[in-house]
Amino acid sequence: MKRIFIIAIFMLAILPIEAQKYAVVNTDYVLKQMPDYTAAQKRIDRYVEDWSVELAEKRGDLESMRAEYERESYLLPENLKKRRQQDIKAKEKEISDLQQQYFGAGGDLDKRRAELLRPVQDRVYAAIERIAQEKNYAFVFDKAGSSTVLYASKKYDISDEVLELLGVKPGSSSEPTDGVGEKKRPANPEMRPPGRDPKEGMPLKATK
Repeated sequence: MKRIFIIAIFMLAILPIEAQKYAVVNTDYVLKQMPDYTAAQKRIDRYVEDWSVELAEKRGDLESMRAEYERESYLLPENLKKRRQQDIKAKEKEISDLQQQYFGAGGDLDKRRAELLRPVQDRVYAAIERIAQEKNYAFVFDKAGSSTVLYASKKYDISDEVLELLGVKPGSSSEPTDGVGEKKRPANPEMRPPGRDPKEGMPLKATK
């Protein structure tokens, strides 16, 4: 994103003054104002909680198996020792596979995010693009939790316009203060398209 920001600044510098029209948007602020996004995030949180509880229970079972084996191993014949060791290894693999299935790359968590959050994100992208086209913005920068925009005057912030276009009444307490002393927001991991680094945030939307 820093590279994109540098390229964008360079392009702005070489454009004629009258063509240097841009805006900023805080996608983190926009999404958190949208009821659909909040509801979707709550559903995802419930999935994560349920999966975490399931994994915790299985890890508890594994620890019990290990403790029982340690207590009884000196009494067991060699063939039963091997069988119990195999059972423990099988349980370890079951837990590892389940962890990967739920939380690994391309796993159930990523699928749920794509299923539940992507439609809301696409609506936000479409609203940003529409405003950019209607107002002839050459660039729209995302200032949500990243160093892409170090400072932006409030008059260039179209976050509330995006919300109004989406039919959502902007809140008065969610928007961070601009300028010196601005509270930084953490990058939103759910905003990434599949395969993108969550630290990158939303990609740059540019129209000509």
